[in-house]
Amino acid sequence: MSDAVGISKTSSILQRSLQVAAGFLLVSALPACDAKISAYEDLQNPVAPLLGPPVTRNTTPIDPAFTCMASRIKHTGRRGLRIGVGEVLDLTGKYIEAEGGGIVTKGGAHMVMSALGKLDDSIVLVERVSPEIAERELAYMDRRQLGDGDKHEVPGEADLVPWLPYFGGTVLKSDYYIIGAITELNFNISSSGAEVTLRGFGVQKSKLTMNVAVDLRIVDTQSLNVAGTTSLQKQIVGEEIGADVFRFFGDYLFDLNTGRRAQEPVQLAVRTTLELAVLEMISEVTRTDDAPCVTAAEAAMIDNIAAARVDPVVTPPAAQARRAVGSRT
Repeated sequence: MSDAVGISKTSSILQRSLQVAAGFLLVSALPACDAKISAYEDLQNPVAPLLGPPVTRNTTPIDPAFTCMASRIKHTGRRGLRIGVGEVLDLTGKYIEAEGGGIVTKGGAHMVMSALGKLDDSIVLVERVSPEIAERELAYMDRRQLGDGDKHEVPGEADLVPWLPYFGGTVLKSDYYIIGAITELNFNISSSGAEVTLRGFGVQKSKLTMNVAVDLRIVDTQSLNVAGTTSLQKQIVGEEIGADVFRFFGDYLFDLNTGRRAQEPVQLAVRTTLELAVLEMISEVTRTDDAPCVTAAEAAMIDNIAAARVDPVVTPPAAQARRAVGSRT
């Protein structure tokens, strides 16, 4: 009798265990079902991507100097010189070890090419940075493998041929080329700051200055004589402003930190410095003075900075008008 009761109890415990296990499996399966339903709904209703500001021209503060310089070359200088660009390397030796990359751009040569392109048709810009495709097609043409879809008459051939004839001389020579490097990146050449804390409330402000330098030269392609050299540097400024509150409210500790940090873009500083160097190089070979153009561009840049710092709430409109008239005179 006791054996029968024991078997009955064991059977009852086993049934309850199976019920609990089945319930646990059912509950654990619900999130998976929800995830599948959610994934299906996401496919039917995709989330719109977050969009930032629109694409704009990558301009620099001295862009007006290139327009001015192009006009001066057309009217008073040596117009139509063919200019190429060689390597403009990052030789600063500075890199971010954690990210495994350099701090300064490796695209110096491409920045110089873009700068020369701003001179419009006052010069002829020839490709020397990445001529791989042109060289490959010239090789195809030399092997009579390159065509344009038409038939061509070639001396010595009885019939029209589908390949492009090549007699040489289609690649035009350059008169000068620009080469150089980004040579300096100096951190913390100057820094300053202050911090004040009173009864759990504090404010702080700091300022940091660094600089970047480039060295460029322009070379006569035929003689390899260096027609001009330049070494320019630009300082880069960063600032940080912050405030924090550290107080006890009853049994609770309240800690709040807020602030703002801003730094002039390093690569923009590199681009601007390279562009000024390009203007100096072109001034040498075209025999055109770039000083009036650069001075006018720098004056306009200073005026724009001053105008951006005018507070329309603090400064009355009449005072703003007087300041604008004074800057023009």
